[in-house]
Amino acid sequence: MSSAPAADPAVAYRDTRRRVADLVRDLSTDRAAGAVPATPEWRVKDVLAHLIGVSADIVNGNLEGVATDQWTAKQVADRRERSIPELLAEWDEHAPAVEAMIPAFPEVPRAMLMADVATHEEDLRGALGHPGSRDSVALALGFAWFAGNPKVGFETDAGAFPGEDAAPTVRATRFELFRASTGRRSLDQIAAYDWVGEPRPDLIVGPIFTPRITPLEE
Repeated sequence: MSSAPAADPAVAYRDTRRRVADLVRDLSTDRAAGAVPATPEWRVKDVLAHLIGVSADIVNGNLEGVATDQWTAKQVADRRERSIPELLAEWDEHAPAVEAMIPAFPEVPRAMLMADVATHEEDLRGALGHPGSRDSVALALGFAWFAGNPKVGFETDAGAFPGEDAAPTVRATRFELFRASTGRRSLDQIAAYDWVGEPRPDLIVGPIFTPRITPLEE
């Protein structure tokens, strides 16, 4: 049975932040305003604003309603008029404190943070046409949280996570199952994976996420 990777989540957060900054730093205004297929209600700059807003809210203890639509929408709205350099400067300001706090986070909030930053890095990569980091430590740590669901087993290129007796098992790459778990695939897409036992796509989508209505291919 596989388990969460033995890795430093604070370093994983820092490395993801640096990769994201490199992706967006030199974007034109038009590219920054481009659509993000994985999160169609947001533009590229909105995804960045959310990531930075999370860091600011953690540092400032603004965690009421954490992970709700209202919480994330305020992060984006509060930064709507800021440029990408201004947003990245704010992230640079807050990130060291966040990284220092991560080791003391309880297991679930820490896993949620890893899943969030890895998810949005991939959202941005998809929007900007720069695939990569599909084997990042943050993604591995986030996926391990989802794969701990005993009601379904996971068999991936990065290891197996057996479910409880009689649980169905799904076979796909870790990246694909991570994207499905974070609501970046439709239920029909998930049902079409290689299953042992009756397909249960509803069991794949992780807590706080909802599946897409339309398919997303990456």
